[in-house]
Amino acid sequence: MRPLALILALAAAPAAGETLSEEIARTGLAATEARLAALPAPANEDLFALAGLHFLGGVEQALQLRWQTGVKADWSELPILRLPIPENPNAIPFQAADFTAIIRNLDADMDAARAALAQLGDKPFALEVRMADLWFDIDANGTRDAGESLSEVTGMALGGGRMFGVAVEDPVITFDTADAAWLSAYTHFLSGFASTALAYDPEPAIQRVIDSSRAIHDLWGTTPPANAMDMMFGRQVDRAAMVLIALSKTPNKALTQDAYTHFLSMIEENRRFWSLLALESDNTGEWVPNDTQVSGIGLTVPPGTGDRWQAVLADAEKALKGELLIPHWRFGAEAGINLRKAFETPPAIDLVTFIQGEGLLPYAEKGPQMSMQSWRDFEDFVQGDAMLFAVFLN
Repeated sequence: MRPLALILALAAAPAAGETLSEEIARTGLAATEARLAALPAPANEDLFALAGLHFLGGVEQALQLRWQTGVKADWSELPILRLPIPENPNAIPFQAADFTAIIRNLDADMDAARAALAQLGDKPFALEVRMADLWFDIDANGTRDAGESLSEVTGMALGGGRMFGVAVEDPVITFDTADAAWLSAYTHFLSGFASTALAYDPEPAIQRVIDSSRAIHDLWGTTPPANAMDMMFGRQVDRAAMVLIALSKTPNKALTQDAYTHFLSMIEENRRFWSLLALESDNTGEWVPNDTQVSGIGLTVPPGTGDRWQAVLADAEKALKGELLIPHWRFGAEAGINLRKAFETPPAIDLVTFIQGEGLLPYAEKGPQMSMQSWRDFEDFVQGDAMLFAVFLN
């Protein structure tokens, strides 16, 4: 439990007649999480709420560290680092260790969320949450400020955009047993990302680029650059260099295997989610609806979406297990890359040899290739919103 959260929890017990959703709106994620974690006999709703607050708390801690160090929302390649947050005029310089801290803290919160979900199991519950009550204390000042609401940070313009059919002015979601499986799947996705990132030990690469970029800018002196190339592309080039330098080293095998397990668990939990969702007969405040329900946030989910998404994940599972091979332009129509082998004996990534083919020969074999037809069918079905649905459906 975070020390600050414990202090906040002791100072901010729930008011009489206050719902858990209202408590979050008043005291924030950390204080509510700390109070629930201290309960001697939490109810089913409390366990799900605790899991959800660990999940959101992991995001909050990452956003707080980003705010403190001034990391901008242009890291479009990475989850959480791409989310828009208010600017900190007094940010301290970003260090490579900050990136590692973000990833490790996020992974720890995903572990804590799964621990609460394991206690919950498939026990029935129903927890109403008003979406407008959720917020991230980005500047860690204990109060809700502009730019800190869930919808502002995640860009989830509730009731707007092509994915949203009917505007819902003040959505209230009733989370239930199926949604616990959805949450579990998402924690495995983020833990898989964390293990993959940490496997390549990115800290030295990040610090190397930070130091070299600083030395490059020192060469400018007092004369303005003759063009705007650095202003337009410098940050993107630095990020690409960080990634490529980190990937050029042989990764930690135990961590890549951990990522592999998380990705398979994500698919398994997502499958469990759709199975539980199919059993629901109510139609009240649905997070992800089945074919007979309506989204509580106004999301347009065409009937049959679940089946098509499961087909995508089934192909992904077969690829992870090596039952379907990833095509490569040099390996022809009868061979491809076995992802299972790549996770078992992970390679240092060399783009030149990967593109040419030599670097992937240890993982190449003959067998059926992944066709991507299920993804194309899904993309056609949701009319071009496939990536947005993929993020939402996990």
